Amino acid sequence: MTVTRFAPSPTGYIHVGNLRTALFNHLIARKTGGTFVLRIDDTDPERSKEEYVDAIKQDLEWLGITWDKVERQSARLDRYEQAAQQLRELGRFYEAWETPTELDLKRKKLLNMGKPPVYDRAALALSDDEKTALRAERGDGVWRFKLDHERIAWTDGILGDVSIDASSVSDPVLIRADGQFLYTLASVCDDIDMGITHVVRGNDHVTNTATQIQMIKALGGTPPEFAHHSLLTGPQGEALSKRLGTLALRDLREAGVEPEALISLMARLGSSQPVELRMTMEEIAEGFDLNTFGSAPTKFDEQDLYPLTAKKLHELPFDQVADQVAALGVPADKAELFWKITRENITTRKDLAGWWDLFRDGADPLVAEEDKEFIEQAMNLLPDGPYDAETWGTWTKAVKEATGRKGKGLFMPLRKAVTGQERGPDMSDVMQILQVIRAKG
Repeated sequence: MTVTRFAPSPTGYIHVGNLRTALFNHLIARKTGGTFVLRIDDTDPERSKEEYVDAIKQDLEWLGITWDKVERQSARLDRYEQAAQQLRELGRFYEAWETPTELDLKRKKLLNMGKPPVYDRAALALSDDEKTALRAERGDGVWRFKLDHERIAWTDGILGDVSIDASSVSDPVLIRADGQFLYTLASVCDDIDMGITHVVRGNDHVTNTATQIQMIKALGGTPPEFAHHSLLTGPQGEALSKRLGTLALRDLREAGVEPEALISLMARLGSSQPVELRMTMEEIAEGFDLNTFGSAPTKFDEQDLYPLTAKKLHELPFDQVADQVAALGVPADKAELFWKITRENITTRKDLAGWWDLFRDGADPLVAEEDKEFIEQAMNLLPDGPYDAETWGTWTKAVKEATGRKGKGLFMPLRKAVTGQERGPDMSDVMQILQVIRAKG
C-alpha cells in the first residue's frame, strides 16, 4: 500500500512552497487508495509552537487536504536515541567538537584550494584522551553520520536517474551539541517505522536524499521511492524565498483566493498539463501524474489565482453563498437576485460588499460633459422606485423617443450615470435591486 507524508515544522505558517509538497504527497496517496500521514516536525522545542500546529491543520483543511493519521516527532525522542545508539554500535556515528569558526576556516581553505568544502573527518582521528579533553573544555560535541564513500544512486520520480558521490558530501550532523535531534535522523527513523513508500519534496533536498538512503539502509530499512519537484520562482524568475512571508496560505485566503483555485493551479504548475479549474480533490487526483513534471524552476504568479477564483464563483449556486450574502445586509427577498447579478462580475467574494454598497446607497454618477443635458432629461423620465424587471426597458424606450439617441449613445451614458461604471451586470437586473439612484437626485 502507498504511504506518503507531509512533515512541516510548526515554526511558521504554511506557504505556497510547502503546499506543493503537501499536495503532491496527498494526491499520490489518494489516487492509489493509500495513507497520507501528517507528521509534525517539532523536535526544536524553542521554535516549535502549538499555534502553528493548529494553523497548519486549519490551512490544510481549508484546501481539502485530509490526513489519515497525525504523528508528532516530539513524542518519538526515545526512538531517535535508540537509532543513534544503533549507529554508534555500527561504527557509523561519531562525535566532533569543531567550533563554527573552525569549520568555516576549513571550508574557506578547501575552497581556496579549488576543492569541495567537505568536512575532513578530523574527529575520527582523535584519541580517547583527546576526546576527553575536548569534552571537558567544550562540553558535548555534535554527532555526525559516517558516510560510506561510494556512489549513491536512485531513480527519481521526476529527475530520472540520479547519482551522487558520497565523498563529495560532508558527513551530516544528526545530533546537535545540546542534544537536539535534527530533522535528518528523525525523518529517517519515521520513514522506516511508518512504512513510508513514496517521498515527494523540493529538489533542494536531493543531497539530503542521498545521505538518507545510506542511513535508512544502515538502520535496516528499505528506502522509499523519491521524487524531487522543481522549486518555485517569482513571475520574472526571481527567487521566491524573499516573498514567501507574503504568500502564506492564510494570507491568500484573506485576499479572497478560493481553495479550489489554489489546488488546481498547484497540482499542474510546472507540468506539461494545462491548468484547469477542478472543483474536487478527487478530480485533481484523477488527473495527477508525477511523470508530467519537469525539473526546471517553475514560475509562480499569485495573480494567476484570481481568474480561477472568479471562474469558481461564476459557477457557484446561491445556497453556497446565502449566509455571506445575508451577512452583508441584503434583504432576503433580494438575496438570490443579488447573487445572480453579481457572481459574474466579481473576482473574489470580497467584491460582493462593494456591489451591495452600490445597490443600497447608489453610485457616484459618471457623466461626461457632453452628456449632462441628456442625463438630466433622462432622469426626469425615470419613474420613482421601487423598480422591477421591466423598468430598464420601459425607461430607455421613453428616453430614446424623447431624445432620439439609440444604441451605445443611449445605453452607455445611462449605465454610467446609474452605476458609476462603464460595464457590469445586465441593467434590467440591476434596476430591480437598486435602492437609490443618485443621478436622479
